[in-house]
Amino acid sequence: MSKGLLAIVLGFASSAATAQQFLPDHERTPGAINNYVTQDNIKSTACSARWTRWVAPSSAYTNRLKAQQIQELGLPGDGRQYDEDHLVPLCAGGHPRDPRNLWPQPVRGKWSAAVKERLEISVCRAVCRGDLTLEDGRAIFLRPDWTQEYVRFFKLK
Repeated sequence: MSKGLLAIVLGFASSAATAQQFLPDHERTPGAINNYVTQDNIKSTACSARWTRWVAPSSAYTNRLKAQQIQELGLPGDGRQYDEDHLVPLCAGGHPRDPRNLWPQPVRGKWSAAVKERLEISVCRAVCRGDLTLEDGRAIFLRPDWTQEYVRFFKLK
């Protein structure tokens, strides 16, 4: 393969990867559940005001994991451009330390970490109010494309 053709192929692969950075690789990050959190104890666990602070992993752990994942995934930029995000949020009973539930999510762009955070907060509030079951709340984040769930949850279509 000529150098020019190789550059074009790598360019397409790079832009395809860049276009999908807002979604975790579901082979590596399918989500993981904290089995301690159940529908029966949701009020005293995930819906408790102190829950996420109590179970959240240390920043040393998440920063180390984020750096490793950025390198393994070949993502552009450095750690400042990503938040290490729980695919299934802690407030919906996501596992706090399992790498299958953590991924480097871009802090900028249409589908940034702040946008997903809005979905997380809204879903968790609905779960804690009893408008959604814990299982249904978790399912929103376990599906392959959280952006489609965002559109569906906020009735944007």
